[in-house]
Formats: sequence, structure tokens, C-alpha cells
Amino acid sequence: MPAEIEWALVADAQHARFFEREAPFGAWRERTEVAEEIHNRPSHERGTERPGRAHESVGGARHAIEPKTDPHRAAKHAFAGHLAATLEAEAGHYHRLLLVAPPAFLGDLRAELGDAARGKLRGSLDKDLTKLPPAEIAAQLDGIAPG
Repeated sequence: MPAEIEWALVADAQHARFFEREAPFGAWRERTEVAEEIHNRPSHERGTERPGRAHESVGGARHAIEPKTDPHRAAKHAFAGHLAATLEAEAGHYHRLLLVAPPAFLGDLRAELGDAARGKLRGSLDKDLTKLPPAEIAAQLDGIAPG
């Protein structure tokens, strides 16, 4: 019987690292060829123009019009969608999936997962491990309980 492959995505809103092992007891190895990183500038650095202005219907008062979405948050959500699309497209290459990300980004990832990737999700951990060395990440991955 061929070994089952397990993948782990360790991500935050700007970095994504992929790990792989033969399940359930193989050693985790980082797949550096598929690691991803984006530069998501803070909202205050985006756009240099003042927000638009609106006039009151009665009187001379004017108010700033705030954008309906925060561009920084929108970029985080788009990155989660991109990573989820990658996991969905590669679902034929793994049998089980682990997700590790800070709580808000983990929620974005889960919401964006397609049916194939969602069906292979074995567990998750709501921590930011992206900056740890691979050996420390592997130890954390081994401790994730199914569910």
C-alpha cells in the first residue's frame, strides 16, 4: 500500500510555508519551492489622497467618506483565497491537511477552502509559527490533534 502524504500549511497574512511528510510518522520536510510571501503595506501607507467629502443635505456641514473596506484587510483576505486555491488545486497530491495560522487568518483560510481541501483537513492550530525554524515547526505539527 503506498504511503499517504500529509501536508501542512503554516501561514500568516503575508507568509506561507508548506510542509510534507509520509503519514502518520514520517519526518516533516519543508517544501521551499512552493513557499510564498507578499508585502502587504499597512492601510495608512496606501493612498495619499484625503478621503472624499460629502455635504449634509441641510446646512453646510461636510463629512469624510470612509472606504467600505480596509485595503490592508482586503489584501489579507485575498492572500487567504490564493492559498486556499493552491491547496484545492493540489488536493490530488496529499491525503491529509493541517492548517497553522493566527486565529483571524486561520478563519479566513477555512472560509476559503474548497470542497476537496476541506474534506482532507485533519486539524488546525491557531498560532503564528511562520518565523520559527523548520525543526520547531515540525515539533508543533506533530502535536496537532485531529479535529
